[in-house]
Amino acid sequence: MSYVETPADFPYPWYLKLMFRRQRRRYGHELEPVRLWARMPAAFLAMSAMYRALDRKSSRIEPALRSLVQVRVSQINGCDFCVDLNSFLGLGRGIAEDRLRALPLFEDSALFSERDKAALHYAEAATRSDLHVDSALVARLRAHFDEQAIVELAALIAYQNMSSKFNAALGVPAHGFCPAPPPISHEQR
Repeated sequence: MSYVETPADFPYPWYLKLMFRRQRRRYGHELEPVRLWARMPAAFLAMSAMYRALDRKSSRIEPALRSLVQVRVSQINGCDFCVDLNSFLGLGRGIAEDRLRALPLFEDSALFSERDKAALHYAEAATRSDLHVDSALVARLRAHFDEQAIVELAALIAYQNMSSKFNAALGVPAHGFCPAPPPISHEQR
């Protein structure tokens, strides 16, 4: 249960009510983060447009890696909903369950390529306040990504930080998309 309740008669604009209907058909219910963001329609539309721009087919970052980055940022930020949804999407993008479970220990795992590890280390450094992006990390990224891909990766990390921090701050629970999403431990938060 979220920390914030939206009244049943909240005056959502008509176009968002159409989106809720589509979610009920697709998922069986409305997604709590969407209902919360939709309380600020302009912000919700901007967030939706930004996500569509980041999660496009022409991205220089492959879909599975985008999902791994989003799950890892969500784990760090303690967002149960985001870990659940992004793990589910990652499974659909071909990520094996054992890779999702190993994600908190990616640096020492043979399940992740050097490209994956560079992106995930960058995601951790950009997300955690006790780490920093430095020239060595940027050099590691440049071994696997061109400049445009690094910008896209930074944007994806920033987006997921905003999304997962919003959801975690409002107590949005997992919605049961992924049968066994990777756990969030207190050390990861």
